Amino acid sequence: EVQLVESGGGLAQAGGSLRLSCAASGFTSDDYAIGWFRQAPGKERERVSCISPSNGSTYYVDSVKGRFTISSDNAKNTVYLQMNSLKPEDTAVYYCAVSAGTGWGIIGWVDPTYKINYWGQGIQVTVSS
Repeated sequence: EVQLVESGGGLAQAGGSLRLSCAASGFTSDDYAIGWFRQAPGKERERVSCISPSNGSTYYVDSVKGRFTISSDNAKNTVYLQMNSLKPEDTAVYYCAVSAGTGWGIIGWVDPTYKINYWGQGIQVTVSS
C-alpha cells in the first residue's frame, strides 16, 4: 500500500522560505508522478508542482515559477518542495499527491482527466505579511 508522509511547513514571513518533504513508500513500479496540491480557505484545491522521479521532468503552476523548486531524492523515496520568496497568497494546506500507472509521467498528474491515486494528510503553510 502506498503511503505518503508529509513534513515541514509552518509559519514564515513574506519573503521567507520553507521546505516541505513527502516521504513515499509502497510503490511497485516507477510509473508515477508525485507532487503538491494546495488549498486555501474558500478556494478550490490547485496543482502547484510535481516531478517524475524516473526521468526528473517537472511541472510548476505559473504563480510559483521562479520561487518554488521541486526535487526528488530517489534513494530516500522523498520529494521536496523548496519554497522561497513566499507571499501571503501562498498560505494554504499543502497536500502531497501521486498519480500512478498512467504511463504519461507528469502529464498524468497535471491533466485533470487522470486520477490522483494517493494523497497525504495535508500540512499547513502560513505566510504572514
